[in-house]
Parts: sequence; structure tokens; C-alpha cells
Amino acid sequence: MRIGCCSDTHDNLRLARRAVETFIAADVDMIIHCGDIVSPFTASIFDTEIPFHAIRGNNDGEWAVESTIEDFENGSGTYHGESVHLSFETTENNSNSEIDIAVYHGTSEHLVDALLECGQYDYVLRGHTHNQTVEMSDSSVHVNPGGLPISGADDAYHVAIIDTDHTVSTDAVTVHTINNNSD
Repeated sequence: MRIGCCSDTHDNLRLARRAVETFIAADVDMIIHCGDIVSPFTASIFDTEIPFHAIRGNNDGEWAVESTIEDFENGSGTYHGESVHLSFETTENNSNSEIDIAVYHGTSEHLVDALLECGQYDYVLRGHTHNQTVEMSDSSVHVNPGGLPISGADDAYHVAIIDTDHTVSTDAVTVHTINNNSD
């Protein structure tokens, strides 16, 4: 299974569209948004045939984001609120196993650290800082795809793709830089 991960689109429609285009080109099986979509019109960019999971970010002030995602045309959208634990079957090394993923926006570093240290999750996906991170932390892979470029953070927008059919490690995660040039 290939999982596309993005975060902190903050109503930048161009970056949201390019993220979706990147995920489609990479033939992902699912998209996870780690919060700060912000408005329903940006959430609707993710209304594709690809199953979509989103959690609330600290800037998602419009409660209509939830109903917009839940009403995606093909029923592919799921809005989970503050956080979610997702579990998937995978065929790592040609044997069936389960991958556990925690998704949380990341406004509390103590909670992010607890998710990473508890040993329950293979991957901990988060956003909020706008800084792209892929690192091993204890037995979990910590993934922050980054966010809309802001002062003091990354100067480019990134998305991550996780291949759950590979051994749980940073090598299973590829990061793609999204071009924000108009064309």
C-alpha cells in the first residue's frame, strides 16, 4: 500500500492541487492530511477516487470542513477530528502484517513525543511546524511532510509517500517537493 501524506495547505489551492496531482501520479492507495486544510473549498480539492483521511488542525476554524469531507462524491472522505489511529494490512516481505499509524496535527510536542515513544505505532504522522521531517524515533518513523512555506520553516512545500509494503523505516518514505510556480 502506498500512502500519500500532506499537511498545512492553509487554503493554498495551487499547492493542494499539485499535492493531489503528485499522489495520483505516484498511484497512492490513500491520502492522509495532517490538518490545517482551513476551508471547505480547499478540502474539496481532495475529492478524488482515492480514499482520503483528514484530522483537524489548529487553523481549521470552519466546522463545514468536516461535512465537506464526509460528503465527498464517491464516499472516499473521512474526517477524524483531533487524531486517529489507522491500521492496515500489508504484504511486507511477501507476508501479511499490520501497519499502525497515528495521525495528529502536532500542536503539543509532548503528545507527539508520547505517540513516538509508546511503541504502539509504526508511523506517527503530524504537521503544524511546517518543517519537513522523516526520522526514526524509537521504534516509530516520525513523518512531518512540511507545510505551506512560512518564515522560519521550510521554503518549499513537500508531501510524503509511505510504502507500507517495505520494512518500517525511513527508507519506506519518499519526500516530494511541490513546485508553487504558476503555470
